[in-house]
Amino acid sequence: MIVPLDLTDDGTATAVHRIALQSYAIESELIGSTAIPGLHESVEDIRRVPLRWLGGYVDNDLVAFVGFAKVDGVLDIDRLCVAPSHFRLGFARRLVEQVLAEGGPAIVSTGAANAPAIALYEGLGFRLVDTVVVEGGLRIAQFGHPGLI
Repeated sequence: MIVPLDLTDDGTATAVHRIALQSYAIESELIGSTAIPGLHESVEDIRRVPLRWLGGYVDNDLVAFVGFAKVDGVLDIDRLCVAPSHFRLGFARRLVEQVLAEGGPAIVSTGAANAPAIALYEGLGFRLVDTVVVEGGLRIAQFGHPGLI
C-alpha cells in the first residue's frame, strides 16, 4: 500500500531515517563512495527538506519511500529508498510511477555507478541527460522523463 507520509510524526520520521541509512549504505557500496548526502542526515535534517513524501507499507511497516517536489512544473524526485529486506519487490517502481502520475516532466539523479537505480529509471522512460561530479568526487547521473529532454 502506498500512502502520503507525515514526517511531523516521530515514528514516521524515524522509520524514514532508518530506511534511508540502510538504503544509502547499500548504494554507497555500489558506487564506492560515502559522499551520498542522505547517508549523513539526521531525522531533523530530513524533516527540514521541503518535499512531499509517499511511503510503501507491508503489514503496517514502512518499507520504502520517495520524497519529491514539483518546481516550475517539473517533478523533482529528490530521494527514493527501499529497505534492503524489500529490494526487487517493485516498491521503487510503484513509488516512482505514483509520482509520475502527477503529470508533467520529471527529473531524478543517482550515483553514476548505481546500476539497479539506473535500470529502474530507464525502464520507466527516463533518459540520461548529463553526468556531473559533485562535492567529494561523487559522479552523479542526471535523468529526465519525457517532456523535459
